[in-house]
Amino acid sequence: MQPYIPQKLPISEINWESLIPLIGRANRSLAYYDGILHGIVNPALLLSPLTTQEAVLSSKIEGTQATLGDVLKFEAGENPAKEERKIDIQEIMNYRRALLTAEKALKAKPFHLNFMKELHRTLLDSVRGANKSPGEFRKIQNWIGKPGTPIEQAEYVPPSPAVIMECLDNWEKYYHLNRPDPLVQLAIIHAQFEMIHPFLDGNGRVGRMIIPLFLYEKNILTRPMFYLSKYLETNRDEYVSRLKALSKEPSQWNEWLAFFLQGVDEQAKENATTVQKILALYDNLKERCIELTHSQFAVPLLDQIFKKPIFQSSHLFGKKGLPSKPMMSTLLAKLREAGILKVLSQGSGRRPQVLVLPELINITEGKKVF
Repeated sequence: MQPYIPQKLPISEINWESLIPLIGRANRSLAYYDGILHGIVNPALLLSPLTTQEAVLSSKIEGTQATLGDVLKFEAGENPAKEERKIDIQEIMNYRRALLTAEKALKAKPFHLNFMKELHRTLLDSVRGANKSPGEFRKIQNWIGKPGTPIEQAEYVPPSPAVIMECLDNWEKYYHLNRPDPLVQLAIIHAQFEMIHPFLDGNGRVGRMIIPLFLYEKNILTRPMFYLSKYLETNRDEYVSRLKALSKEPSQWNEWLAFFLQGVDEQAKENATTVQKILALYDNLKERCIELTHSQFAVPLLDQIFKKPIFQSSHLFGKKGLPSKPMMSTLLAKLREAGILKVLSQGSGRRPQVLVLPELINITEGKKVF
């Protein structure tokens, strides 16, 4: 099987007329979602679990099994029973760290290939793939297929290393062009990146991370907090087959674009609903916490809990803006008695109690977990 030779961008085989309805719906849904984001005073704090959930779902497409709860428990000091689950969690935490680092970097300068290499290095730090040239474009031929499959029987063979930089240079120039519709442009950017497959490992995660970063850099979103991985993970088989089809038949671009735009539309609506539920929960709990505690520290405490909805009680002691240890213990006890917080594990000896805000986890995961 010969290495794939990508088409030069921009793509000419686009039937714009057939895509107009999908383009309109996707842009409207995304604008509505961004309007909600724009109205949040501190989205990084209130929506912190959503960022972690995106990292969970994007990593899940690559085969990790850890859940949002697993990650938050680990950060609260609860080690998973299996060592491989700990590696899954580290991959997810790397993804989240790379995404947050990218947001800060894009405030200073545009996205570029060296920056993409830095994101890749962060993703593969101390996890599976750490021995596969983190932060470097591949210098050897790779291919996609079942484990042990020779290149002759591969499902897909990316471009030769000799042409990777030429492909990426064309890709980067297209990334920064002003095109008729940025969502169509983004769909092409994502697919072309995955077909170039410039790294030995971690290409899928980098490609999905580019989605919110592009929307943020193009000023379509006020924050890079658009999470498409749930749609892609739910429709994983179609996602993979659509990408494979592009490498075999250029006429499949419209089918890919329709799939991607449908995903943006659906996910923007779902994300908007989830964010509204989180905000409603926050407003409701803010009133309840103030009524229950009659304390000036009720809201700062709630903010910390939203940031880390699974936590050791001791992690809050001494934090700026929060009360003394005895008063903190009293406030947490009142929230437990009211059913706002639940005990995940009892304290024992030097081991502190671990608490959870179940409603926030359940909303973020879209199902009852606690």
